Amino acid sequence: MPTTVNNPSIEDLETARTTFERIEPRHVFYRAATELIRLASTPGAISLSVAEAVAVLLQTWNRAFYRYRPFNEQHFRDIEDLVRRHSEVLASFKECSIDTLTGEDQQTVTALFKDFEIVLGPVGAAKSLHLLAPRFFPLWDRAIAKAYGLPLGSCGTNPSRYVRFMEITKEQIRIVGGEQAVGRNPLKAIDEYNYCRYTRRSM
Repeated sequence: MPTTVNNPSIEDLETARTTFERIEPRHVFYRAATELIRLASTPGAISLSVAEAVAVLLQTWNRAFYRYRPFNEQHFRDIEDLVRRHSEVLASFKECSIDTLTGEDQQTVTALFKDFEIVLGPVGAAKSLHLLAPRFFPLWDRAIAKAYGLPLGSCGTNPSRYVRFMEITKEQIRIVGGEQAVGRNPLKAIDEYNYCRYTRRSM
């Protein structure tokens, strides 16, 4: 594990949660995002499709990516195509937790992340995959990836970095005692810690 990355304690995660809610008013969008995806995944619950839910939320969560890129009909169709083509594998990961990650998953995750990254960039890919399988796929951004010794490269070159990030995150969660010790989704807790420590440098 890169020496620049610390293994957070339960106390660190609790501090990060308080700090995150104080410095990041957009935290409410995470709750809205997970609920919207849940409803969109339930037949008849709402009229939005899963792809539409992801597309709407990306415009809030991943605004920097769209600063110089149009969010047009073609881009939306590309998101729909991603979700449709990978629906079976996404469904297989939906109820999984990251502690089930094995070497056998590496090829599947690599191919999945590569396809999402080509359409959404490396940060948007992680955010979308996390929404679709929130206990299996961790979140990151460029500052976090760099802090973990995995600086993001050009689009399409980052799947192996993401797989390595998953392995590191899995180990961090094991060390801290797993979801039972954390008391909530540990991937969200780790992301809040990473965001406060490496993105915002508020810890």
